[in-house]
Amino acid sequence: MNLEKYMLPCLSKTLFGIECLGCGFQRALLLLLKGEFAASFQMYPAIFTSLLFLAFIGFHFIYKGVFSQKTIFFIGMLNVIFMIAGYIYKHY
Repeated sequence: MNLEKYMLPCLSKTLFGIECLGCGFQRALLLLLKGEFAASFQMYPAIFTSLLFLAFIGFHFIYKGVFSQKTIFFIGMLNVIFMIAGYIYKHY
């Protein structure tokens, strides 16, 4: 099955021609599912922190109170830092 034809286009890139902080996440996720970890990281350096953040959010909603809000906030901020650093790395 070719999942690449079902990917959503980036609205920011489509309308303004500027990539957003999330551009490359879908392609990096597909590369990660194929087992190409290095290529996935090169495509979107924040892929691992984003998945970690989403996992923590999921566990927080499934198992109420397992993680404190401070922990989730810290991982969210770490993810934002990686997203900004990855954006700078890709473009400069």
